[in-house]
Amino acid sequence: MRHVIALDVGGTGMKAALAGASGALLHQARRPTGRERGPDAVVEGILDFAAELRAYGEQHFGEPAAAVGVAVPGIVDEERGIAAYAANLGWRDVPLRELLTERLGGVPVALGHDVRTGGLAEGRIGAGRGADRFLFVPLGTGIAGAIGIDGRVEAGAHGFAGEIGHIVVRPGGAPCPCGQRGCLERFASAAAVTEAWAAACGDPEADAADCAKAVASGDPNAVRIWQEAVHALADGLVTALTLLDPRTLIIGGGLAEAGETLFTPLRNAVRQRVTFQKLPSIVPAALGDTAGCLGAGLLAWDLLDQTDVTEVSP
Repeated sequence: MRHVIALDVGGTGMKAALAGASGALLHQARRPTGRERGPDAVVEGILDFAAELRAYGEQHFGEPAAAVGVAVPGIVDEERGIAAYAANLGWRDVPLRELLTERLGGVPVALGHDVRTGGLAEGRIGAGRGADRFLFVPLGTGIAGAIGIDGRVEAGAHGFAGEIGHIVVRPGGAPCPCGQRGCLERFASAAAVTEAWAAACGDPEADAADCAKAVASGDPNAVRIWQEAVHALADGLVTALTLLDPRTLIIGGGLAEAGETLFTPLRNAVRQRVTFQKLPSIVPAALGDTAGCLGAGLLAWDLLDQTDVTEVSP
């Protein structure tokens, strides 16, 4: 059976799958990145994992994988197949496509940014299915974004398209590691809500999910923190939708797990801010933590489609 390898490399763990032509995940596996052993060990772990998946596919489906799709965090040069920088993995300028192709006997490899890859899956087969223009925004440790256009995700001229978390929504506000002050992710990420709620309730172990529960029970401090996050998020989203005019706005990540505790006030806040702009559908992400793997599989199949077209062209 023809299949591809899909690898989603995160800061602490790797998720992988063998994906069929329909997008179905035929086999799934996980393992830690081993980042405590250094960047070289992380790269070697990725290569070993991919080799194991190739062997599994050969044994169980009668042939090796036809292609590989890999999603990685940080700065990614997708065109050259280089993982340029990832602070949480400690690597710089890793020629991951070349290394994987060599390790796996010449198989074609597609490399993608983790958020854009997850966004590709959400747009094509998840919450944005059928939308010609979408914006995917996961609210996690930080806030990133994926701009979907006609079934693909726009990387930008330098690979930075969609970095909505660094829109300044509170000029002169809290400093951001990027060097600016008042960036959206300093106010509306799951990490920002966790930090604010832990300080307000005096429990250093409290997180954003605990804040959401306290909001639902009417705790005034939690309500204040949540409202501040929602208003900041709405400000950033309105800037984004003014520029991009998406048909669907997909919100994922840790904060989205709060369900309507987030979505009801967020939809209202965005609605109050738009004037001439068309209001997009604001929906929760549908694929959860499988989005990266599913998207990596789509990257691999897209690569094969391009290869097939090239081979039959005169």
